[in-house]
Amino acid sequence: MEPGEPPAFPLRIAFDSLLAPERPEPGKGANLWSLLPRELAPLLRPGIPRLVAEIRAELHQAIPAFARNPDGAVGRAVTEGIQQALTQFLDRLEDPRSARQDRLQVFRDMGRHEIYNGPILDMLQTAYRIGARVAWRRIAAAGEAAGVSSATLCLLAEAIFAYIDELSALSIEGHASARAREVGALERRRRQLLQALITPGSGRPLAHMAEAARWPLPERVRAVAVRQRDSDAELPVTGLDSRYLVDLESAEPCLVLGEEFRPMLADLPGELPGWQAAVGPAVPVTECAQSLRWARRTLALVAEGTLQDSGPTWFDRSMSVLWLLNDPFLVREIGAKALAPMAELTGKQRDKLGETLLVWLETRRSAPRSPPCWISTRRPSGTACASWSAFSDPV
Repeated sequence: MEPGEPPAFPLRIAFDSLLAPERPEPGKGANLWSLLPRELAPLLRPGIPRLVAEIRAELHQAIPAFARNPDGAVGRAVTEGIQQALTQFLDRLEDPRSARQDRLQVFRDMGRHEIYNGPILDMLQTAYRIGARVAWRRIAAAGEAAGVSSATLCLLAEAIFAYIDELSALSIEGHASARAREVGALERRRRQLLQALITPGSGRPLAHMAEAARWPLPERVRAVAVRQRDSDAELPVTGLDSRYLVDLESAEPCLVLGEEFRPMLADLPGELPGWQAAVGPAVPVTECAQSLRWARRTLALVAEGTLQDSGPTWFDRSMSVLWLLNDPFLVREIGAKALAPMAELTGKQRDKLGETLLVWLETRRSAPRSPPCWISTRRPSGTACASWSAFSDPV
């Protein structure tokens, strides 16, 4: 079949994509571009400036951002896109082998930047639809005037709208690529801010870093130390709320949150299933490292079972235990000295006297002073080894 010759129907058609041009495989059907009349391209090319102006006029009515500033960044970008789209379409119509991948970059670039205050993809999709409709109206009129058959005009319409779909896909691809890079850069800036906050004396410009990380710098913060409760715990797939600064991948993972968002911490167990968490004290933002130090100490006591895993465990509610156990060596020495009178007792005797001591401490010395059978114990030799007086001296 010669170019421009009306095709016989029914006909299987393979659309030779502009994005990945290649010849259709044998038996797959005729190539769409090869069925279109090449002489239509030079016929339509002189009308491109008028067609661009007509499409721009339609866009004024449909896209408020374009109408407000048609000669600004939006107008220039869209006008260039219209011009490129029409030119490339006619080039391919004239020579099906003339696909130019480098020329398609403009449509990726159009989706990469927020060139006006709104969702760029919505605007581009509208512009592409309007452009396709206006272009088809003009091209169909020119084709009819040139005596092109209705069957060929149907194929031409199919080519136009398939082409527009691919240009739209290019802009979506560019937008997604730009968003991925932007998110990656933002995550790096947030990680850098977190490191500056938890590093004592970093001297980094926190206000500038917080602005770059899109994290409003609060007056007071809380650090949260976290650890996997078991090896099966996984990182959250959807990510935590953006009000957290997050590092879950380092050897000592942690979070930082502004004190004004403290109620969010109640939801942390659900957002980090399989993780233990301990919340440090609220401190000025410049002292975040102190909050994290105490959060990690609290979490260590949770891990060893000294503090209850209350999901999360709060420093504010554990201060007495943290104070008493702040120096493990000193605690052991004091305990050994205080319990020295029980050192030579049998295990059973120590248990019984230990219960007595616990009751006495819990009742704040209000237990009876001298129960005959469980306050005094004797060594195996029969001599007294401990008495109430061992624990009744004023501290």
